[in-house]
Amino acid sequence: MADHIMSTYNRLPIQFERGEGIWLWDSEDRQYLDALSGIAVCGLGHAHPAVTRAIAEQAGRLVHTSNLYGIALQEQLADKLSEVSGMDRVFFSNSGAEANEAAIKIARLYGHSRGIDNPAIIVTDRSFHGRTMATLTASGNRKVQAGFEPLLPGFVRVPYNDLDAIRTVAENSNEVVAVLVEPVQGEGGINIPDSGYLDGIRTICDDKQWLMMLDEIQSGMGRTGKWFAYQHSNTVPDVATLAKALGNGVPIGACLARGRAAEMMQPGTHGSTFGGNPLACRAAIAVLETLEQEELIEHAAALGERFQQGFRDALSGVAGVTEIRNLGLMIGIELDRPCGELVSQAIDQGVLINVTAERVVRLLPPLVTTSKQADIIIEHVSKLIREFLAG
Repeated sequence: MADHIMSTYNRLPIQFERGEGIWLWDSEDRQYLDALSGIAVCGLGHAHPAVTRAIAEQAGRLVHTSNLYGIALQEQLADKLSEVSGMDRVFFSNSGAEANEAAIKIARLYGHSRGIDNPAIIVTDRSFHGRTMATLTASGNRKVQAGFEPLLPGFVRVPYNDLDAIRTVAENSNEVVAVLVEPVQGEGGINIPDSGYLDGIRTICDDKQWLMMLDEIQSGMGRTGKWFAYQHSNTVPDVATLAKALGNGVPIGACLARGRAAEMMQPGTHGSTFGGNPLACRAAIAVLETLEQEELIEHAAALGERFQQGFRDALSGVAGVTEIRNLGLMIGIELDRPCGELVSQAIDQGVLINVTAERVVRLLPPLVTTSKQADIIIEHVSKLIREFLAG
């Protein structure tokens, strides 16, 4: 019974009890193919042996001390994240929203260090950065903001994938200190910007001495076929945020920074009771090692091409399919009408999918998905879409 749980979700009538790889089993022992990965969290699938072993071993050794003391596993994880990202320093949190809060605080500290009394951050329409007061204000989604007014000051909103809009703000504002965007918008509908978008933001930020901050919470950890989505461009941001797949289900977030941004936080300016504790860091280290050892990032890039071609072949000429887009294993199939009912229909067929932005079928399969499993997903999802549109 869920009588004592706050009604923050319209939960589907299903409960899962165990998982293995890309598969889940519910309380009735029915099997499901998970094409959502817990919303891009379980990049290594469920119950991956390396992560399971790391969690079990660390739980029997040491779960938590606090950030009042040195944590060797945290230092090891920060070293590895800096290596693969090109960043200098890391602040560890428990979630993506907290990682974005840290980024926002860095931007405000940076602004004040430049003598700007009311520093502002440029954010975009259709974005999603979290559900804390600052991150929901930054988000370009009215649904997550409704009822929580007054929202926080200090954000300037522009259309996504529109460099001219950012340039216009740059010409008319003396208070902007940073730009915060997603390299690929996940919740907004798998929106992939033009190839020069991130490079253009980098140029504007350099010209105006702004911080370039990228929310990689859904797109990071190899999902797009690179460690970070920004690595598909020539750009390195000043700040990048990470969570979701970092712990493969163990809650951990990270705010990575370089250069001047990495120097903003000093003792007393920020903190976290649980952030970067030994258990979470050990799990994350196991994730990073597994991604490298099993060459899963390269696999994600190749598998993304397979999904793209497979869906194009299966849905070619189907009236009502507006666009099929992907970057690695961030896959969106946009229809010409709301299609939320497809989620329940897919469950009935033993497949877990998601619909976001009302009319975009979103797929975020685990990076351990095989080519055969990808073909099964393509077959099932394409059939569901064709039948839905024909009805």
